[in-house]
Amino acid sequence: MPPATSRPTLLAVPAVEVESLVVRYGSLTAVDDLSFSAEAGAVTAVLGPNGAGKTSTLEVCEGYRSAASGSVRVLGLDPQRDHAQLVEQLGVMLQRGGVYPGIRVREVIALFCAFYAARLDPDGLMQSVGLAERARSTWRQLSGGEQQRLSLALALAGAPKVAFLDEPTASVDVAGRQRVRELIRGLADGGCCVVLSTHELEEAERVADRVVIVDHGRVVASGTPGELMRSMRADELRFGAPPGLDVAGLGASVGAMVREESAGEYLVELAPSPQVVAAVTAWLAERDIPLADLRAGRKRLEDVYLALTTETSVAAEARLARRGRRRLQ
Repeated sequence: MPPATSRPTLLAVPAVEVESLVVRYGSLTAVDDLSFSAEAGAVTAVLGPNGAGKTSTLEVCEGYRSAASGSVRVLGLDPQRDHAQLVEQLGVMLQRGGVYPGIRVREVIALFCAFYAARLDPDGLMQSVGLAERARSTWRQLSGGEQQRLSLALALAGAPKVAFLDEPTASVDVAGRQRVRELIRGLADGGCCVVLSTHELEEAERVADRVVIVDHGRVVASGTPGELMRSMRADELRFGAPPGLDVAGLGASVGAMVREESAGEYLVELAPSPQVVAAVTAWLAERDIPLADLRAGRKRLEDVYLALTTETSVAAEARLARRGRRRLQ
């Protein structure tokens, strides 16, 4: 047999590439030198507080807003200049609205599917988002969560190669969120590039392959959820218990500072060794206090997000204060 020959490794080109993007509204810089990429077959979650620049960035990617400077490519195309060529391959879900309130669910899904050559079956799509029983209901008759699921269906009508989803589970109930997450995961597994903007950090932790955290128009961190959660200091123990514990007494028992960060959520500022864990649980057991949960050394995405955006906000406030002092001098 002839020797096996190795095939050259081809570098995948990101489906979405944002380089040094700047977006301004008059004198306000909403997006400030922002760069990130998103791959086909993966879910990229863009996180950030209100006013961070997430929606402005996605609107440029979708071709609906102009950039002051920088470069954006979606499937190798310019979203504005090549919009007619690109629109057939995009799915866009707005956070709210965009549907005539008197149109029926089945009618609007069939209408949107008819716009595309690579269309999905309207009935199958309606079934996939859990709206088959609401086929004859109008938009205005749907609950907020049902309207979100209908908006998601319309974004997927053309079997997009890239889907931009803005808050896809806002107002959606628990069962509906699970259905939406499964649908998003299925899209990515089928090769679609999914870029979603969300305030649901648990959702991002569960469904995203990659996370981009944006604050004050800049990327403050990016990576897989696991990478981001491992990047922060982990020498602490967190647990849930009834609110109002004697944190001073518990701290004296374990030999470390203990804080009640929020009602029923406690932080022990000590490396989570087996001895420390045993001391905490023994102290609770002696007082017959129930333990709700225990997290030893593992940060949640929410912890990372809050730490990073708080640091950025403090730095931004300091910059504004310095500028104000300079104006007064």
